[in-house]
Amino acid sequence: MNSHHIHKTAQELSLKPSQVESVVTLLEGGSTIPFIARYRKEATGMLDEVVVTSIRDRVKQLDELDKRRTVILESIDKQGKLTPELKGRIEKSGTITELEDLYLPYKPKRRTRGMIAKEKGLEPLAVDIFRQDTAFDPFKEALRYADPLKELPGPDEVLAGARDIMAEWVNEHADARAEVRDLFLTKGQFQSRVIKGKEEAGVKFKDYFAWEEAVATAPSHRVLAARRGEKEECLLLRLTVAESAAFALLKARFVRNNKSLSAGQVSLAVEDGYKRLMGPSIENEVRLLTKEKADAEAIATFATNLKQLLMAPPLGPRRVMAVDPGIRTGCKVTCLDAQGKLLEYQTIFLQQGQARERDGAEVVKTLAAKHKVEVVAIGNGTASRETEAFIRTLGLRDVNAMMVNESGASYYSASEVARREFPDLDVSVRGAVSIGRRLQDPLAELVKLDPKNIGVGQYQHDVDQSRLKDALDDVTMSCVNQVGVDINTASRELLMYVSGVGPALAQAIVDFRNQKGPFQSRQAIASVPRFNGKAFEQAAGFLRVMGSDNPLDASAVHPESYGIVEKMASDAACHVKDLLGNDKIRQRVDLKTYVTETVGMPTLRDIMHELARPGRDPRARFEFVQFKEGINAIDDLALDMILPGVVTNITDFGCFVDIGVHQDGLVHISQMADKFVKHPADVVKLQQKVMVKVKEVDLNRKRIALSMKDAA
Repeated sequence: MNSHHIHKTAQELSLKPSQVESVVTLLEGGSTIPFIARYRKEATGMLDEVVVTSIRDRVKQLDELDKRRTVILESIDKQGKLTPELKGRIEKSGTITELEDLYLPYKPKRRTRGMIAKEKGLEPLAVDIFRQDTAFDPFKEALRYADPLKELPGPDEVLAGARDIMAEWVNEHADARAEVRDLFLTKGQFQSRVIKGKEEAGVKFKDYFAWEEAVATAPSHRVLAARRGEKEECLLLRLTVAESAAFALLKARFVRNNKSLSAGQVSLAVEDGYKRLMGPSIENEVRLLTKEKADAEAIATFATNLKQLLMAPPLGPRRVMAVDPGIRTGCKVTCLDAQGKLLEYQTIFLQQGQARERDGAEVVKTLAAKHKVEVVAIGNGTASRETEAFIRTLGLRDVNAMMVNESGASYYSASEVARREFPDLDVSVRGAVSIGRRLQDPLAELVKLDPKNIGVGQYQHDVDQSRLKDALDDVTMSCVNQVGVDINTASRELLMYVSGVGPALAQAIVDFRNQKGPFQSRQAIASVPRFNGKAFEQAAGFLRVMGSDNPLDASAVHPESYGIVEKMASDAACHVKDLLGNDKIRQRVDLKTYVTETVGMPTLRDIMHELARPGRDPRARFEFVQFKEGINAIDDLALDMILPGVVTNITDFGCFVDIGVHQDGLVHISQMADKFVKHPADVVKLQQKVMVKVKEVDLNRKRIALSMKDAA
């Protein structure tokens, strides 16, 4: 543990060093973020998951910075060029950019024009010119270096070589690079133009055919969109600043004596160094910096969306008929029990003649009655509204029908997870099962998918994939542990996100369960091979064992606190189960009595909240959503129509809303409210029901513009 990193992180995050130190100690000891935030509040001073994650990430960043610093110091030292002043500057550098600027003059590189000039013996002349002494005549001195054998026939070639050396000095000057980099960041402009002949192929980038925007204010989605257009070879993208401004900065630093004859040579070297070396280099750096910033914002938006989707209200243990609509190959109809087990499946054909439709109606009615179906879930793909209308005409008694976002269902159906679950089923049947299950419990089903395929991201395939995966894994783990997992019904994919478990141990739990039968208690979990003490500590509080003799096994009370609850029950002259759900008995408990050196009021209050609602699901209650009848396709839309919809995705520039026409419409951020909206997430949440007004329909580009203003 690095004490400097502890204090620096504490200062940056406005925390006490002791809090940061506790978090780092717990993380280094193998604790997970959900466990630390939920069960170690006394140690951290009640830090939540967001702050604990920030501590982890910043300390990791500082560690990586130190590793790079060590490599750079060793490299320069081996060259015999590590002066005390340089060492001091490197040790004080706070960013990778500062370190790399200082390392640039000593970094191994390919043979350059400056190197060639030095090989010809021109470095002493360059040094003399760079001093800009009034009495020094560079033209006269250059004659002494002329040598046809060195390809230096006269003073012009000699001075050109000296300028090559000086140009590299200018380019490699750390402070000068920092100034020019800041110029790019504050005064730079993004400029994109369509490549001639790519107007039709790149029509989706039409907004960027002649785009110009300040680097300092360009939003992340536009930066990523322009970069994608460049990657697909439809756009030319540049990041520029006025050359005159860059020259002025550099000449103010390097041209120190305008009265000297050398000043002109230095000025030419500065211009060449900027145009040929520093300008392109800094442009690339700033492109990378703006990409990293755009990535961070896009990843944050994706993470927020994913959390909302994973925490969407579950239908719960209800018997479901799930339908994956299809015209040519038919609709796959599956029936699931309340726990999501596949009971039966059939294929029906709609829009292929009245006889087939009548047969389909009989199949659906028979299956609904046989399996006591309570809800029909219909995937929102092709022919979904027609399928929904067909189901509603059947008059199934006490059965609700609703659309379910099927984004990613096709990825699941072809995945290794689906093949393990249903090795003998067709992919379309697997997809129908997934549609039904994601209605019953979105979290349990969506963890089986790569989050990038769920359809709630913003340029997710363009951002840093490693950073994206780490962020989405954090979100998924947070959601799974926040809700809790029934160890006797959970899939391997759900179990692997439980604190302290992971893929291998998740499989071991499933194998043990299959061989030995359901777990009867939390303590029995410790019998799973390789489920050691540390894993049990991290996981136990998030794993639920329903029907255990100990009622606390179905709650979020950690086994390490069972003794406290038992003491409370003993002091209240009752059983543990009497404390659960009995307000009068709990009100008699004086929490201060149970405070110890390791257990404080935060943990005790959490225990009491859990006893009041053991195993409570933090997700909101489920609500049915219905689209407007008669509006089934984009062609059915008309301007100023007011329609109900469901928010399916949130980006930095607005939100997308499903209005039941197979093509989500965009509510631009400017159309979300009558007041200024800083970010769409401040106004809407995923899966939220909204009313929207149709503002524009572009049939050729299949784009729908919607407004939430005046749509109530």
